[in-house]
Amino acid sequence: MANRAQPFLADRESLDLARSHGMDPQQLESNIESILAHIHGSIPGPPVSADAHLFILSDSDGGGGVDRVSDLPDALLRDIVSRLPIKDAARTAALSRRWRPIWLSVPLVLADTHLLPAGRDEIPTHVGLAESCAVAVAVFRILAAHPGPFRCIRLACSHMDDGHALVARWFHLLAIKGVQELFLINRRWPFSPTTRYMPATFFSMASLTRLYLGFWRFPDTAGLLRGAAFPHLRELGLCSVVIENSDIDFVLARSPVLKILCLHGHMYPRLHLRLVSQSLRCVQIHWSDVETIDVVDAPCLERLIICGHWRPQGKGTRIKIGHAPALHLLGYFEPEKHTLLIGNTHHQAGTLVNESAMVPSVKILALQVRFGVRNDAKMLPSVFRCFPNVERLHIHSKRTDEPIGKLNLKFWQEAGAMECIKSHISLLIFHDFRGERSELAFLQFFVESAKMLKNLMIICADGCFSSKAEAESKLQTLFTGKKASKCCLRLFYESGIPEGGYSWTFQIGSDFSYADPFGYLALG
Repeated sequence: MANRAQPFLADRESLDLARSHGMDPQQLESNIESILAHIHGSIPGPPVSADAHLFILSDSDGGGGVDRVSDLPDALLRDIVSRLPIKDAARTAALSRRWRPIWLSVPLVLADTHLLPAGRDEIPTHVGLAESCAVAVAVFRILAAHPGPFRCIRLACSHMDDGHALVARWFHLLAIKGVQELFLINRRWPFSPTTRYMPATFFSMASLTRLYLGFWRFPDTAGLLRGAAFPHLRELGLCSVVIENSDIDFVLARSPVLKILCLHGHMYPRLHLRLVSQSLRCVQIHWSDVETIDVVDAPCLERLIICGHWRPQGKGTRIKIGHAPALHLLGYFEPEKHTLLIGNTHHQAGTLVNESAMVPSVKILALQVRFGVRNDAKMLPSVFRCFPNVERLHIHSKRTDEPIGKLNLKFWQEAGAMECIKSHISLLIFHDFRGERSELAFLQFFVESAKMLKNLMIICADGCFSSKAEAESKLQTLFTGKKASKCCLRLFYESGIPEGGYSWTFQIGSDFSYADPFGYLALG
């Protein structure tokens, strides 16, 4: 037990803070460990795998053990070493005089999980204190010994708050020797009054192209030198980082080529996110306490993805879309938790929508709707009219334990024409179908109205139906009688994910080789 990792809430101040907010410290500890595990699963993996090994094979035809690999050109040897875990890469220097300078001339890839006894790619949930200290010291020695530059550094196995001085020395070495990709995941609850701020020296890492921080207190940017900037930073991930709104504004203003911004598990302080950037293409916000998302001026923004919700009960998030002419994908919008403002128009049920209150560029839309709650469903016509050119629609039907005012087919018919449904949507994927009357009413209206619908995918909620035949019998009425989409291809699946759940990673949302990441999840 003496070597067990120190818990996140080990100090008295953290325990008192948790109790003052009515939280059970043990339960909170478990929740934070879950958040940490989710962060580990969300961030991109290292470019070098622990499964890679180097074998120097002798001549199998009786050539006297001739080392053929060492005769390869330097450029090819450097490529070989660059694909090895750090331990194996360093060991190549002992092979022969020919190999000694090779690993020192290779841009280093260092994942501290490869320094643990198990030597795996996966980040462990628990790391013993002795192991944590040993890894931290080993990291410093490697950074000091290698001349740089460092292609990718992923450090996630140390209690960095306890070794603050050593971490500051890491940062100094990374700044002077150059690092391109840095993943720095702490193992201390950042909301503790005793948690230190992250060393501000990381603003000196001008070579950074990708930066992910987890469980840190972000340094105050008010006193930084005017020249502090990330001139090459293209991707930024902030995972359960305590950061002020002004500091996010500072980073956006000082990152002129930033294309991807990811926020995960932001709990404090309450976030008012203002997107002012001439380069941003993708913004992802997962399980965060966000009061407002204000797209002020983002001419290159193509994707705005909001997954999960971490706001006090009864509090919602206001999404305001200003100048975003390239916005192509939006989701998951939830009438239950989100309010929508476009220009100066605040959209509510029955809002009259004119051209100034529309976003015609959006082609992919994802919604989460409680069809059993009248006020939620009544918002949909207004939402559909905001995005008149949507071609691919994803709807997650959310269960409610207390249905309030279910809407029937007549409501949808009287709601009036919706341009995107009538003339543009070619694909509808309906998740977590349970066969409820309110779901069927919407689907019937949709099938009868959508003239361009080519593919309809119904994904039934896990365990809601005893057989596929039972599910299909519920849907038979949708395809009887007159309907506009006569050529619609119908597909039925049972979800393999527990109801209301979905798997998401930052890589999927920001990978532009996936034209529709929501569709990838549905089929994955």
